[in-house]
Amino acid sequence: MTNRINKKLQEDKKLLSIYFTAGYPNIDDTVTTIQNLEKNGVDMIEIGLPFSDPLADGPTIQASSTQALKNGMTSELLFEQLKDIRKTVSIPLIIMGYFNPMLQYGVDAFCKKCQEIGIDGLIIPDLPVDVYHSDYKSIFESYGLINIFLITPQTSDERIRFIDSVSDGFIYMVSSASTTGAKSGFGDEQEAYFTRIANMKLNNPQIVGFGISNSDTFTQATKYAKGAIIGSAFIKHVTNNGVDTIDQFVKTII
Repeated sequence: MTNRINKKLQEDKKLLSIYFTAGYPNIDDTVTTIQNLEKNGVDMIEIGLPFSDPLADGPTIQASSTQALKNGMTSELLFEQLKDIRKTVSIPLIIMGYFNPMLQYGVDAFCKKCQEIGIDGLIIPDLPVDVYHSDYKSIFESYGLINIFLITPQTSDERIRFIDSVSDGFIYMVSSASTTGAKSGFGDEQEAYFTRIANMKLNNPQIVGFGISNSDTFTQATKYAKGAIIGSAFIKHVTNNGVDTIDQFVKTII
């Protein structure tokens, strides 16, 4: 059976993926957020599993993770919240988190649970591609999960090609060498990076993340890529306005 991520990537459109932190602003907002995002035309959702030491996250996402942990969010609770999600939601769902909670849960058990509830892929920023390839690829594949890797402007062509060779889905293209956070636009340096990656003609499409916050940055990012991911700007919106106003946010992007 074709993974939902691969099916979505075949659609003839630029894709909007939204990242949010599970259990934020309130512990019971997870499912409502996912349902509202799909209802308003979002193509893919990254469900952030909060962690106490988030390496790649900027202040907005860190603050949401801290609050979600205070609210009581855990891997176990997330799986419980999502157990019936496929009764109401059909778009690709990806869990984004750090490797430590997966190790604590048990990698095989974590992947098995993802398959049971209908998760399509994982993004684990601190799991190096070589370690994944040698130690975990077979586990992920046995449960039909796509693992998505990040590249940055500093990633060498050789490493990008290796990531491309072990990927089956999309490559998460970090727009700049910084933590997450909304920016007002992309400069010449980013444009050169976007062009460089596009010219590599990789097998897997790229989706750009970090620094996308509105329709202008979305358009700029997707000029060379298949789609873009918005996280911090969305979290700021729900922090200020609540999850019942998700439609207002999505309308400002697409």
